[in-house]
Amino acid sequence: MTTAPHRSTDPSQEILRVTGLKTHFFTDEGVVQAVDGIDIVLHRGETLGIVGESGSGKSVTSLSILRLVSRPGRVVAGTVFFDGVDLLTLNDEEMRTIRGNRISMIFQQPTTALNPVFRVGDQIIETLEIHQGLKGEEASGRCRELLAMVGLPDPNRRMKQYPHELSGGQCQRVMIAMALACNPELLIADEPTTALDVTIQAQILDLMRALREKINTSIILITHDMGVVAEMADSVAVMYAGQIVEYADVRSLFTDPKHPYTQGLLNSMPMLGHVRDELAVIPGTVPSLINPPSGCRFASRCSQRFEACDRDPAMLELAEGRRVRCWLYAEKR
Repeated sequence: MTTAPHRSTDPSQEILRVTGLKTHFFTDEGVVQAVDGIDIVLHRGETLGIVGESGSGKSVTSLSILRLVSRPGRVVAGTVFFDGVDLLTLNDEEMRTIRGNRISMIFQQPTTALNPVFRVGDQIIETLEIHQGLKGEEASGRCRELLAMVGLPDPNRRMKQYPHELSGGQCQRVMIAMALACNPELLIADEPTTALDVTIQAQILDLMRALREKINTSIILITHDMGVVAEMADSVAVMYAGQIVEYADVRSLFTDPKHPYTQGLLNSMPMLGHVRDELAVIPGTVPSLINPPSGCRFASRCSQRFEACDRDPAMLELAEGRRVRCWLYAEKR
């Protein structure tokens, strides 16, 4: 497990601060509160893991930061300060100078994120032309460098191939090359190892770690894989039903999880050297985000539920910068 060598508390090293972010989807069935008031702080060179089961709001959070939420979704509240500038106040042209240039994203499904009718080299070159002003052989040469950097053999050949001619792992490497084309200050990686075999997963994570070391890029790593978080992250935000329920450094989270949901996630993981007849599960299902519970959103699934859980808990500050959204700790203060 990482010992968080990149973690910093120096405000001058702060690259991203998200405060009170709310993103809702306005559907015929009602308003889906996909992201409901989250706070995030990220420092330069730090990796923040955002974890939680499907539907918890992880991907919508990343799209909200980049202002890529499409209708019927809309960011309805909050601020997203990147290097001191609130991205939510910028016009479309100002946002385009940041998106893909200073902030890049690796999307969840590389085979669908890449345009199937263009060669992969042309797609990377287009990024270089738009954001770096490179042309002709200069852009082609930089494309070859990027493909070699992400470990794709024979870059000249790969440049001329279409996405369907590459494996899932190769497409993921192309997406990473595209995301890193402009040496971004912030990289958002949405499930970068999903659907890849374990060998390719390890190679992708090694690549991201090496690139962070090389250019001091900050990373938001979105995943449901707690093993990936343990290996890569410095800090962790645990999301449930559109809210962050626990925020801690990675070592504290794994050695002493506070929120019952976090405890359930960790208990459901297979452990090397521990033989079990069956894995632990969290009973019940995620509540509807159209009509979420008025109290704690995890209460109906929580084995430690008590009377106070019928009221909405605030995010409580614990020791050493840890935060948890749970009445158990309000009672103990």
